[in-house]
Amino acid sequence: MSYLSVEYLLLFLAVVIVYNFTPKKLKPIVLLLASYAFFFYISGKLVFYLLLSSISIYGAGLIMKKIDEKRDKKLEKTSKEERKTVKEKYKRRKKIVLVFTILFNVAFLFFFKYLNFFKKISNKIFNIFNINHRFSILKYAAPIGISFYTLQALSYVIDVYNEKIEADKNIFKVFLYLSFFPTIMEGPITRYGQVSDSIYNGSKVTYHNFCFGFQRILWGFFKKFLIADRLNAVVKVIFKGYMHMSGASVALGAIAYTIMLYMEFSGTMDVVIGSAEVFDIKIPENFRQPFFAKNITDFWSRWHISLGTWLKDYIFYPVSLSKPVKKLTTFLRKHINNRVSSLVMGAIALFAVWSLNGLWHGAGYNFLAFGYYHFVLILLGNIFEPTIVKVCEKLKINRKSTIYKGFQIVKTSLLVFLGEIFFRAINLTTALRMIKRIFLHFDITSIGSEIPNLGLDVKDFIVIVVALIVVLVVSVLKEHNKNIREDVSKKHIVLRWAIYYALIFGILIFGAYGPGYEPVDPIYADF
Repeated sequence: MSYLSVEYLLLFLAVVIVYNFTPKKLKPIVLLLASYAFFFYISGKLVFYLLLSSISIYGAGLIMKKIDEKRDKKLEKTSKEERKTVKEKYKRRKKIVLVFTILFNVAFLFFFKYLNFFKKISNKIFNIFNINHRFSILKYAAPIGISFYTLQALSYVIDVYNEKIEADKNIFKVFLYLSFFPTIMEGPITRYGQVSDSIYNGSKVTYHNFCFGFQRILWGFFKKFLIADRLNAVVKVIFKGYMHMSGASVALGAIAYTIMLYMEFSGTMDVVIGSAEVFDIKIPENFRQPFFAKNITDFWSRWHISLGTWLKDYIFYPVSLSKPVKKLTTFLRKHINNRVSSLVMGAIALFAVWSLNGLWHGAGYNFLAFGYYHFVLILLGNIFEPTIVKVCEKLKINRKSTIYKGFQIVKTSLLVFLGEIFFRAINLTTALRMIKRIFLHFDITSIGSEIPNLGLDVKDFIVIVVALIVVLVVSVLKEHNKNIREDVSKKHIVLRWAIYYALIFGILIFGAYGPGYEPVDPIYADF
């Protein structure tokens, strides 16, 4: 079941009604029961693994909290000379708990998502060396959203270990944090410190929150039904029959897929954040106008923000500050210079980040290639940035000018479009063939004859273009810090509801559903 479905909307409204007529103290329990019922509905008995993950982080948090309390009592009676030894002793105990909990949770993720992938790699190696043994490839279903809730679980225990948050004694609060039904399938990947204050408050559903929440939900439906589901037809035709199309049409398919992915995923985030807002629960934004990014680093600070910040905080910084990397960078600083030292440190940490980023999205060579593609682009950007600055100064190019910024946005978007081929293609070989076709068989004149065979008629393309213009206008206003929702809420009630009804009827009348259309599957739910 997709968040962008009438089925979800009806179930959500049922939860809202029950929640609103429940006493304040029991409202969080209603959300918890609804969350586990929702997860059971989409994953069945696999809810057991979510339960195990929740128990593990709750227990680990309390154990580390007790270790901290014992340490603090011990330090009160310890001399200054021995304090460091005592701290290290108790830190080692906490680290044992942390490592065990991380391994416990990652083991489930590895089993469900990566075991078969590494079995296939091993079988290929065995074949190369004529080893008779072969691992059997098993077929089993993974809990939906396991990659999302596992990262949330890890962030909780790591933050408790680092004393950024205090382990919560309320088991229901921790369970709700990990299972909250609007975020369980596709994120955002929240931190406990971000949502702990609002997720268990049991706030009443107010008229303001209800209206604002449904504004956001309707906006997500608009992106999904008017744009994503229509582009799905184009994407399927091109990615399936790319060998019989010109490179220009393949490039069009890459652009169409990237836009479709953004509309589906950001639309889902609109529904998720809007759903939480109805309950007065603040969920962090996961997108910030990514197609206004001026380079790949900037793009990933705007796209799937919660994953990017998770990897930065829990992978990039720990790797860059690890002892081996510190020793290497110190050596390079002494024998070469600070810039090389900094670049090498960043490169090592970035390599770890993008290896995991690629694998997080899927167990396949194409996903690894997707990660390494962005790793190379970011690394090259870091290396050549000083050179670009000097060239612009010599040529007297104003890097703050609208023309230069526009050039950067177009360049970044083209690189993103190309990279998404790795993401969508069924395997790495197909992705490379498609990219080869773009560069070696690019014929812009052939698009006119191929467009009629892409599964959409003129009316569909008109709806897509008009809807994209609406989204673009909204994005431009948001990029200039215009709070559109607040502005709309301040309008006269007649005008305000005219806008709401225009959005509702626009979805009902121009939405892509019924015969001839195939809805986009919830893409990120597979992760």
